[in-house]
Amino acid sequence: MDVNYINPFFESTRDILETTSSIRNIPQKPYVKKGNVAAGEVSCVIALTGDFKGTIAVSFTTPCILNIVSKMFGEEMTEINDDIKDAVGEIGNMISGQVTTKLNALEKNLKAGLSDVHMGEGHTIEHLPDTPVISMPHKTEKGEYTIEVCLEDK
Repeated sequence: MDVNYINPFFESTRDILETTSSIRNIPQKPYVKKGNVAAGEVSCVIALTGDFKGTIAVSFTTPCILNIVSKMFGEEMTEINDDIKDAVGEIGNMISGQVTTKLNALEKNLKAGLSDVHMGEGHTIEHLPDTPVISMPHKTEKGEYTIEVCLEDK
């Protein structure tokens, strides 16, 4: 998969998180993910259709997502609950919109939309079978999140 089509997923996620919660993202070294256990306790999964078939997942550690949502809501969030789930769903929708815009600008027809939000330690994310998953971890001032991109050319 061409890196020019993968980078918009990483860029969009970082942009949305910086805009909505003013967090500083520090990208770490990308890697090819093995297995399907999520890197955090809360994940949004975005389904992709069009010129690409695939999934994006953004998994947040508990301290990271509590910090992000606290900044989004302007009040201290102290536990994973339905408000957190709703906020992660909204983050997924914003990422979907920005990714679609960026890839359409590259003349790729793509529709991205929130598929699901998963919660709980050790939850799994099902990407396309037999397709590599590129993972890009990020550090923030209060925890980590990881972006996973799994794309298959049609």
